[in-house]
Amino acid sequence: MGLGYQDLADIERFLKPRLSELSDPFLLPDMEPAIRRVQQAIQANESIVVYGDYDVDGIVSTGLLVQVLHRLRARMVTPCLPSRQEEGYGLSLAALKRCMGQCRPTLLITVDCGTNDTEAVLLAQKSGIDVIITDHHENGGQPAPALAVVNPKLGREDSLKVLAGVGVVFKLCHGLLKLGRDQGLKIAHNLDLREYLDWVAVGTVADIVPLTGENRIMVRHGLTRMNQALAPCWKSLVDVAGIRGPINAQHIGYGLGPRLNAAGRLGNADTSLELLLTDDMARAHEIAMELDGANRDRQKIEAGIVAEAMREIDVNFDEQEHYGLVIAKAGWHAGVIGIVASRLVTRYRRPVVVVAFDESGVGRGSCRSIEGYHILKGLERCRQYLVTYGGHEMAAGLEIDRGRYDDFRMAFNEVVKSELKGRDLRPVQRISTWIELEQVNDALYAAMEALRPFGQNNPVPVLAVRGVRIQGQPRRVGVNHLRFTVGNGRTSRSAIAFRMADVAMPEGPVDVAFTFQKNNFMGNETLELNVQAIRKTA
Repeated sequence: MGLGYQDLADIERFLKPRLSELSDPFLLPDMEPAIRRVQQAIQANESIVVYGDYDVDGIVSTGLLVQVLHRLRARMVTPCLPSRQEEGYGLSLAALKRCMGQCRPTLLITVDCGTNDTEAVLLAQKSGIDVIITDHHENGGQPAPALAVVNPKLGREDSLKVLAGVGVVFKLCHGLLKLGRDQGLKIAHNLDLREYLDWVAVGTVADIVPLTGENRIMVRHGLTRMNQALAPCWKSLVDVAGIRGPINAQHIGYGLGPRLNAAGRLGNADTSLELLLTDDMARAHEIAMELDGANRDRQKIEAGIVAEAMREIDVNFDEQEHYGLVIAKAGWHAGVIGIVASRLVTRYRRPVVVVAFDESGVGRGSCRSIEGYHILKGLERCRQYLVTYGGHEMAAGLEIDRGRYDDFRMAFNEVVKSELKGRDLRPVQRISTWIELEQVNDALYAAMEALRPFGQNNPVPVLAVRGVRIQGQPRRVGVNHLRFTVGNGRTSRSAIAFRMADVAMPEGPVDVAFTFQKNNFMGNETLELNVQAIRKTA
């Protein structure tokens, strides 16, 4: 799994993560001035705006801070989320001007954005608004000159640099309570932040940050809370997603997250924020149904763009020449191009940039990479062609003018080619260990459960067996899946191979890579292999 724990104390902490091991929030940079300014605003009944983002991490971060500020008796707190289509990512000038006109804040707190938005911060300050930035994104140079920039990427604590935006907000809330308790404020003693760990779990998992260290602690306890008592927002999403049994990180990543994201991708994320903030179960269900419909619409739009993009790429694709794929079209929906880029990376095994141009010739691009290539560094080498860019090693975003697109497309391919040419880019199925089929039993299942939550940097272990045989004829189920049984003459296990109905199954002995789970059918619980790859035994 690559975690490398050898010390018994480290292993114990990993298997039994404790909330008491969360670090002091004041280890984050600028935390103290941020906390004192927020406290001042609460005491003076100032108008506070919490400015977020339209993805799950941003929405959940916004809702969490709004809830906590209200409970700390801040009387004038207003959430503000940008429009992906009209205002773009981060604290843009357009979004700030709208926010200033509607809310007239004296304090603006960003969540999950803002570190690089210098122009907007300067405008806010010129207008008499103090700005506190809470963020977790990489700094593209000098951070914005806000009153405080609470971003672990700017601090010295490496262990905190993996926090999601909602993790940083949770730390801000922790700092507020800690200072309030030191000051003897009764209201700070009465608020228990453990009530919001389910929010932290959803935002952290959905943002695909490493589920190690403090993220693991908060997500593990957040999932426990969700499974003990579901808030109306989570229950409504669980119902429409058809999730059964205990909620885990995969349910968040593939069930709850995409539905919360759908509103912001296709329109306005305010709908998702309303779901998080409502206590009305009937209204929560109504919104969840709306988000479920939006998610289905998103899937259709995405599928259409993927098919169109693949047709265009395939016309001229040369695997010996094309290493950084850039594709664009006017009219593509900017809200889904990140997912489209991910699909294209899976198909072509190359870094991909997908750009959607609007009617004025401005292009918004989403970039996704493969393991071993730092796409943000690639964009830096092409920065002369871009209006703006930012992101991480595996994912980034950019803005580009139509007139520079062709130059960027050729330059990006050359930049990527200079690093990847000569590498074997074929997909590799990595496994954690080889075992015997007899070892797939309840004891191993229990041991695997102790490793949860699974996610980024803590993937589900992939096991493998050698020399087993497929027993009987594989049966096609669902749209494109196969169900069959594998055995070694002593033990048999049922197996399902998702999206592999069109793959020819080898004859004779085979090696099978798999994860496994418990399948409950009509009250009968059995262990089942989830096949990841299969090959003829050498």
